[in-house]
Amino acid sequence: MTAAPAPADGPLGRHIRDLIAAAGPLRIDQYMTEVLLHPVHGYYAQGRRVGAEGDFTTAPEISQMFGELIGLWLADRWQAMGAPAPVRLVELGPGRGTLMADILRALRVLPALGDALDLHLVESNRDFRTAQRDRGLPATWHDTLDTVPAGPLLLIANEFFDALPIRQWLWLGSGWAERAVGLDKQTDRLVFTTLGADADAPPLPATPPPAGAIAERCPAAMAHAHAIARRLARDGGAALIVDYGYAGPGWGDTFQAVAAHRPVDPLTAPGAADLTAHVNFAALAHTARAGGAAALGPVDQGRFLDQLGLGLRAAALKARASAAQAAAIDAAVARLTAPEQMGTLFKALALTGPDAPVPPGFAAEPAR
Repeated sequence: MTAAPAPADGPLGRHIRDLIAAAGPLRIDQYMTEVLLHPVHGYYAQGRRVGAEGDFTTAPEISQMFGELIGLWLADRWQAMGAPAPVRLVELGPGRGTLMADILRALRVLPALGDALDLHLVESNRDFRTAQRDRGLPATWHDTLDTVPAGPLLLIANEFFDALPIRQWLWLGSGWAERAVGLDKQTDRLVFTTLGADADAPPLPATPPPAGAIAERCPAAMAHAHAIARRLARDGGAALIVDYGYAGPGWGDTFQAVAAHRPVDPLTAPGAADLTAHVNFAALAHTARAGGAAALGPVDQGRFLDQLGLGLRAAALKARASAAQAAAIDAAVARLTAPEQMGTLFKALALTGPDAPVPPGFAAEPAR
């Protein structure tokens, strides 16, 4: 076992220790669910802290340009669909509503699209719903995508998939053991431990990985990808998924916790930090194709935004900006696109109906 550096504390820590004492170690996905979604003490129940004074910053909070370019991408997809009316505009996990507010502002370039839009926000956090209403977003709210009415779909999911619970397996040299969170009874610390492998474990690889390698899967992400693909195959439309992650299969532990913009131990003070994992874009694309959609990408966020015209939009804003504002615009562009910042770690994946034309920002070849 590997011990956390400090005992679990607070009411959520005590609740998790009680669960483990009663029923044994929690799988990683079970632990993430308790930490993030506990109705009273979970991280989201406390209000997801976004921005410079919070735990993390998302692209829409960095610059309005991000949401504006996404809005224009969606407008292009609407035109490519034949301008259906109505069209369901859906955002998964809209947070404070910043991205959608910027998207709607950009969509004003096509008044007919504004008339056709039927806005739906999939958001289970009641505090975020309040923030979204306070922005004046003309939406219908849902706990899941399942209740969004049928019809042509335009969907955006920005930093949504990284927060979905993952499962992990540890390679022991001859087989897999599922990674879990247990309790060291001598120290009362939460620790990583293992469970026996079950039918959900990855298949035995033809070329064994090094001892101690970790494989990750995200069943919830695959379920969402399949549901989106089925809707696109049935009703037509496009979905854009932007998140941090990796483009192909591989080994590695991406389970992480962030508080005040710094990495912290995920087993210390549950509920005080955000828990996430990198998105497996290859698995998302494979699942979407199995559901009947076309999948393109992933492409690096920097390249994607450049091809959508980020440089031109930044120049237009700088033309009427003060020197300080122009410097801030340049800094935002660098943060969104530079390889050492968000430019390559963050990626974009497009899903469309099976016969749709290739969207802007994506090459014609299918997803990896």
